[in-house]
Amino acid sequence: MTSLVTAPQLVSIVDDDNAVREATSDLLESHGYTTAVFASAEEFLLSGQLVDTVCLVTDLRMPGASGIELQQRLIDGGHRIPTIVVTAHPEEAMRSAAMEVGALALLTKPLSEQHLLAWLETAFVSSARA
Repeated sequence: MTSLVTAPQLVSIVDDDNAVREATSDLLESHGYTTAVFASAEEFLLSGQLVDTVCLVTDLRMPGASGIELQQRLIDGGHRIPTIVVTAHPEEAMRSAAMEVGALALLTKPLSEQHLLAWLETAFVSSARA
């Protein structure tokens, strides 16, 4: 008999604010998600977690590469990871820029638990179709 074991579906969280990273991770883990946290786009890109990441939750404004730049680098590298961009500074130009590089959503901090969880479900459905 063959056993089909699937790896946990990983949500990677990229945010330069440690408190936000940990709070988001704790929230998602309390709902059964497996998470990995990173302080920068560069840390995520070098982590080896890229191939296991089913959904990315990234801050918009960070030192180094922004969330939009991170998403563009992923696309340029051939990685299409459903991405939720979060920001404390919602501006229509940033929302448009995030959507242009394929973000699923741009959510405003402080994050609504219901909105984040709903968009994660959308992300997982999207990644299952890919």
